[in-house]
Amino acid sequence: MAKVLIVDDAKFMRMTLSNILKKANHEIVGEGENGKEAVELYRSLQPDVVTLDITMPVMNGIEAVKAIKKLDPNAKIIMCSAMGQQKMVVEAIEAGAADFIVKPFEESRVIEALSRALM
Repeated sequence: MAKVLIVDDAKFMRMTLSNILKKANHEIVGEGENGKEAVELYRSLQPDVVTLDITMPVMNGIEAVKAIKKLDPNAKIIMCSAMGQQKMVVEAIEAGAADFIVKPFEESRVIEALSRALM
């Protein structure tokens, strides 16, 4: 069981991910709406894995990956992106993200990405 922090500016997306992960027996330790919250919550909650949306207000997912990786070089981060954001996904992986999942979320793919990030 992993402690997961979910960060997405869309409440519906956070809910969807939360439901998938809870069904797979993971614990949701926190939720955030933007990259700045992601960094603050990561610092206070110390989750095992973070799911981060790429496009968010205040601070985007790529900036958040870099900031979290600065805090903890071993942070496990999974990026969430809508279709057609390949360039940003590559940027996120280069910044240190472990994997990425595409919206709309496919349950098996979400679980697979999380398992792989935890290895």
